[in-house]
Amino acid sequence: MIVLKYTLYGYNNIGVKLKMIYDCAVIGAGPAGLSAAINLAQTNRSVVVFSTKEEDSSIYRAPEVNNYLGFHGVTGKELLQAFYDHAKKMGVEVVHKKVINFYKSGDIFTINANNEFFEAYSVILAIGTPKKTLLENEGEFVGQGISYCAVCDGMLYRGRTIAVIGEAIEAEEEAEYLSELAKKLYYIPLYKKNEFHFKDNVEVILSRPKGVYGEDFVNALELENRILNVDGIFIIRKTMPADQLIYGLEFAEDGHIKVDSKMQTSIEGLFAAGDCTGRPYQVAKAVGEGQIAGLSASTYVKMVKGKQK
Repeated sequence: MIVLKYTLYGYNNIGVKLKMIYDCAVIGAGPAGLSAAINLAQTNRSVVVFSTKEEDSSIYRAPEVNNYLGFHGVTGKELLQAFYDHAKKMGVEVVHKKVINFYKSGDIFTINANNEFFEAYSVILAIGTPKKTLLENEGEFVGQGISYCAVCDGMLYRGRTIAVIGEAIEAEEEAEYLSELAKKLYYIPLYKKNEFHFKDNVEVILSRPKGVYGEDFVNALELENRILNVDGIFIIRKTMPADQLIYGLEFAEDGHIKVDSKMQTSIEGLFAAGDCTGRPYQVAKAVGEGQIAGLSASTYVKMVKGKQK
């Protein structure tokens, strides 16, 4: 019988199908995330990598990379493809789903990826540069009319007027879902597209959003050329902000995730690597930190499993 190393499902002794617990879940499939995954696989750990589209990675859009050893003159797309090919040859599983949030209970992390749930003993955040707030006063209204997840909070706005700001075309799916609930929906794309096909209660506005206003709760969104009276605003980013992914995470004063020399964050079993931990925003730094995070996570998992015996 052939046993697959990275099978998602297993069976207990009475034949009931059970979802396996991964040794590590890596959130982000750029240089840091794939480096971490490769090193976890090298130490015989089961690993799953969560990725949106490859072109969402900042390195993908680089016309030329000249400062990564051994790859002079390569495009960012070619370099990222080489990383993906390497990970694939190592048996790394890549799941193309957006992680909405995750939490830790005991020794296990539960990851919500597009409302499909995965479990892992450890997690590595490799989510790229920290996202600055898009709107003036945005941080003041998170949970008070500002949301980053349509499925999580959409039901709160049934029959109301909302705005959806989309960083990428994938935001249209969440806008369509919200349009089924809202009385009126303003869709504000931050990407270029000529045609949009929504329900009649959706108005597409091609104007840059500037600020959000209200008293105890959101009541207005300021655009470059008008003010929208709204009951809520959904900002659909390519990746969720780190402080929305998990609570209790500590940040440095500059907004980067705080880590120690082993890339361990303030939460035991949660590591971070790459641009999200600080400058310089370079491929070599991301790959190096990914290696450290992967090996540190592997050591951590060994310790956790040792306690369980």
